[in-house]
Amino acid sequence: MPGFIMSHRLAAILAVLALPLAFLTLTVQSRALIAGQKIVGPNVCAECHKDEAEAWKGTHHFKTFRDMPRSKEARQIAKKLSIKRIKAEQLCLGCHFTQEIVRNKPRVTAGISCESCHGAGRDWEKPHADFSGKKSKEQETKAEAAKRWKASEAHGMIRPQALYKLAKNCYGCHVVPNEKLVNIGGHAAGSPFELLSWSQGEVRHNLWYSKGKSNAAADAKRKRMMYVVGIAVEIETALRAIGVATKKKEYAIRMAHRADQARKKMAAIAKALENVPEARQIVKVSHSAGLKLNNNKALRAAADNIS
Repeated sequence: MPGFIMSHRLAAILAVLALPLAFLTLTVQSRALIAGQKIVGPNVCAECHKDEAEAWKGTHHFKTFRDMPRSKEARQIAKKLSIKRIKAEQLCLGCHFTQEIVRNKPRVTAGISCESCHGAGRDWEKPHADFSGKKSKEQETKAEAAKRWKASEAHGMIRPQALYKLAKNCYGCHVVPNEKLVNIGGHAAGSPFELLSWSQGEVRHNLWYSKGKSNAAADAKRKRMMYVVGIAVEIETALRAIGVATKKKEYAIRMAHRADQARKKMAAIAKALENVPEARQIVKVSHSAGLKLNNNKALRAAADNIS
């Protein structure tokens, strides 16, 4: 398997217990509006996760709060879409910012932050941090910790082990979820995002799981899992995007190309992993619907099956 990963240019590019499917398939903008009611904000997380917060402050995710609205490209897109204030437009907020309710009004308080990935924290922030009523996690029994984590997940926390849910959040923005943004606004249809390589770059914060402040890269086993899960979610996300596309323009064309390329990567995975039937099944399902307009029912069914 290591050789398989390297063959896909890893060397060159490395530098809620279960949310309802209906929620996962909502648009990013809709999810942002719903989640905004329950966002506690990165400052709350940083009270305990100080090292993670410092790592975050060195990323584009953090800097987008200030830099994105000032960029020439963003202003051009906003002009084409008749958007007056980027930080007040849900079309932009869903992917580029964290929005909280402050004094009963929605307010942008950060760029892409903790809860953008791990889920809105109002319901799970306190349960996940109370160590079952003990003074420290060292005093907590394994059974108590397991119960606490289960409760946190049931209230919407997306932990690092939940790779599928994390990947859904990543690809939900890195594969642009809105046709209008691309065809009219001139926004890119997506970034060349790939879960494994991008997660091991500037956004990496494995401080909680690595000793001291080493912020070590994920181990080989997790890297393999991240690569496979990421490609599967990329296929799923691209199929959903093609399904809602209405015109044979930039958006639909780019999404069809993305889906096709991701299917080819999954076929290579399936060939390398002969003992993983899920990979072969994903390849089969991904070819069950044509990558074309007016085919949303079949494309959505294929995406649901991959999910």
